[in-house]
Amino acid sequence: MPESTIEHVAVVIPARDEERSVAAAVRAARSAAVNLPPGLTVDVVVVADACSDHTAAAASAAGAHVIVATEANVGAARALGCAWALDRCADERLTWLASTDADSVVPPHWLLRHLAAATTGADLVLGTVTLTEADAARQRRWLRDYRRHRPTGQNAGHGHVHGANLGVRGSVYAAAGGFRDLRVHEDTDLVDRLLAGGAVSAWVTDAAVTTSARHESRVVGGVATDLAAADPRRRGDPADTAA
Repeated sequence: MPESTIEHVAVVIPARDEERSVAAAVRAARSAAVNLPPGLTVDVVVVADACSDHTAAAASAAGAHVIVATEANVGAARALGCAWALDRCADERLTWLASTDADSVVPPHWLLRHLAAATTGADLVLGTVTLTEADAARQRRWLRDYRRHRPTGQNAGHGHVHGANLGVRGSVYAAAGGFRDLRVHEDTDLVDRLLAGGAVSAWVTDAAVTTSARHESRVVGGVATDLAAADPRRRGDPADTAA
């Protein structure tokens, strides 16, 4: 059987106090799974990490398998979800770990796009994010800078790394040591190690995940911090009308 063949997909979603958004994230992931070829099996697992609300119940009601954790650490939460998925698979080489976030909604063709890259030899898929139409209108500066980003260096692709839109072959993930217990940039840390280890990457822009435009986050860094910095209302700048 070719190394690129995938037989099982696990969508891993860390969540901390996301009862208002996690059900939509789960439903979107399950909808994306419906479009996969017959015979592929799919799990959607939510790691409800240090939650003080009803995140776990909302995720379960939407159809996810739920792991309740007390890590208060997004890297550890992603790692727990991936470990659960790999424990269930017969062959890590044939398992695809797809990562997104509890405040994000994947498009219907998201998993198809990941697996299309996997079947042509990719070990790692790095996708982009976008905002809702209303949020995009308020965040023109951020979107402009995001689209203009031009990284340099080998294997740079579009240069964006998001835990909300990331996929990796199970065997390659395990060989790299998986997600580390990091409160921020756990996604970049993993991707850096994967690329350094020779993982074949696919940087895709045609399966963007719609993510939250909120400015508040439990950690400094990531999209929320960038959006806050780019918001002209917070800096007292005139309204930014550039597309």
